[in-house]
Amino acid sequence: MNPLLDFSGLPRFDAVQPEHVTPAIRQLLDENRALIDHLIAPETAATWGAFVQPMLDAGERLSRAWGIVGHLHSVNDVPPWREAYNAMLPEVSSFYADLGQNLALFAKFKLLAAGAEFPTLSPARRRIIENDLRDFRLSGAELPEDRKPRFKEIQEELSALGAKFSENVLDATNAHAEWIEDEAGLAGLPEDAKAAARAAAEKDNKPGWKFTLHAPSYIPVLQFCDNRELRARMYRAYATRASEFGPEGWDNGPLIDRLLALRDEEAKMLGYGNYAEVSLATKMADTPAQVAAFQRDMAAKARPFAERDVTELREFARQELGMDTLESWDLAWASEKLKQQRYSFSDDEVKQYFPEPKVLAGLFRVIESLFAVKLAPDAAPAWHPAVRFFRIEREGKLIGQFYLDLYARETKRGGAWMDEAITRRRIASGVQTPVAYLNCNFPAPVGDKSATFSHDDVITLFHECGHGLHHLLTQVDELPVSGIHGVEWDAVELPSQFMENFCWEWDVLTGMTAHAETGAPLPRALYDKMIAAKNFQSGLQTLRQVEFGLFDLLLHADFVPGGRRSFMDLLAEVRREVAVLVPPEWNRFPHSFSHIFGGGYAAGYYSYKWAEVLSADAYEAFEEAAKVSGSTLDAATGERYWREILSVGGSRPALDSFKAFRGREPRPDALLRHNGMAVQA
Repeated sequence: MNPLLDFSGLPRFDAVQPEHVTPAIRQLLDENRALIDHLIAPETAATWGAFVQPMLDAGERLSRAWGIVGHLHSVNDVPPWREAYNAMLPEVSSFYADLGQNLALFAKFKLLAAGAEFPTLSPARRRIIENDLRDFRLSGAELPEDRKPRFKEIQEELSALGAKFSENVLDATNAHAEWIEDEAGLAGLPEDAKAAARAAAEKDNKPGWKFTLHAPSYIPVLQFCDNRELRARMYRAYATRASEFGPEGWDNGPLIDRLLALRDEEAKMLGYGNYAEVSLATKMADTPAQVAAFQRDMAAKARPFAERDVTELREFARQELGMDTLESWDLAWASEKLKQQRYSFSDDEVKQYFPEPKVLAGLFRVIESLFAVKLAPDAAPAWHPAVRFFRIEREGKLIGQFYLDLYARETKRGGAWMDEAITRRRIASGVQTPVAYLNCNFPAPVGDKSATFSHDDVITLFHECGHGLHHLLTQVDELPVSGIHGVEWDAVELPSQFMENFCWEWDVLTGMTAHAETGAPLPRALYDKMIAAKNFQSGLQTLRQVEFGLFDLLLHADFVPGGRRSFMDLLAEVRREVAVLVPPEWNRFPHSFSHIFGGGYAAGYYSYKWAEVLSADAYEAFEEAAKVSGSTLDAATGERYWREILSVGGSRPALDSFKAFRGREPRPDALLRHNGMAVQA
């Protein structure tokens, strides 16, 4: 049996091979097409049981199988898997484009929505039908027949361009390496970063140290290495990835122009003024103007703090570092020096207190304390020996499982993300329990020592686990609104950013730290310095996120693709409006902005900042509880948060869920306070 067609349990990563992809996916596509022909026939009743449920069942089989292929394309991007994925991507994209434009299906959903059964359905099922009607309209179902082929062509080309964009970024990232043979050129670099670079060189059978543009290698160089020439070379290579400064075949510039033109054409075909309006149709925000106003308001509140941050940094660089000019490749390094001087600690010092086993134990303790669950190691085939597998139980019953893939590899795309392997739903035999993939790109252990994580790494891990909990702790039995499904895009980051807050709590950190050499827990004095430094340059960081979000929004709302103004011109305009630090003219940040060109965040990057407002406000409920119970790990508040936010998934509007938890509309006060920007704001 083709392992991609085995839906009896967990994905069979020990058996699935690239040659299984085409026959399995084609068979599932054929089965889905045949079923749809049956469902749209006049004799099939427009009811949930006869019409919707069979389509959900068949659709899940296709999405599960294709999800495995897409996952392996992300975590094991070797040529055979890339070829297998790209070979079927056009056919899968074509199928979903046809599905979204199927007028007969659309008519049947409208018949169901207007029928006698609809008011008797559960709120979750009614929301699914309402979402489907909206999505049909967004998929071009109401277009004239002669316009549908063009709309379908656009969807297929957008899918292919998004995949190619991400591949170009990965290929360009992999292509650059810096080789250092004299250890004197590595002054300031932490020992674990040097050890990893040494191991990378040995793997290539070369002397010295090898540095790459992957985050675990690149970030320590920019942050710690005193070798300014090395920092400058690596910064330029990183900032010009997948641009006209590299091989023509990896230049994402033409792809960006084409993506924007196609998105604009799609929006106009659907009757929208621009693509941002299309994007917001499935989000909490109503209009591009509302989103722009939110971001500009955040920029205005952050700007005085950001200007103070820059003034302090430049003054410090002049007086203490003898640098009259700070270049982009100096900023992280000089900032680290300033932070060390001001707070008398370094990120590397903190890192020694976060060995992986203690971090995972501490994370699991937080989850268990808040949500009355138990986590334990489990067994399952995986795609790499370093991947681990865990189970979650509540009241002795299995409620979910997850894979944990922590380390960076050359064949794995950058960043950190959560994805679904299996989604909770009710089936004939009972409840199908959800399964998640949690992926990070942390430095792998060297030799027989455990990996150690920076505090930022720990925050990233908690963030992705927040997404995972949203998927795994759902109580909704209807797949299209179970877990993260059906949640508005600008609310989906709430549970992830919410979890980050616990990484700053003393009673959490004391249970998840042990010095890599001595085993001593994090000293209170060092923790106090970390808290004092928590909002170091928070003004700059806020403006940076607003810069990305506003650029993304205006690119899709106020920009004419192919016009006299290029996307780089627009970015320069945004920077003149909101930035206090402007990178070199040759910086090509958009060319690796995978969130909006290779992911799902087009005209939605602002959602990170909006979700920060929601998550900080939600976390404030735990801070309020701590005044009574003495700890933010408050089980009663955790139970309420689980019941009103996590368990309901997308079965009701996110704003309704938030108000059910907090008893009111969200407010930005908690976020500004958490970021140290409350006083002047």
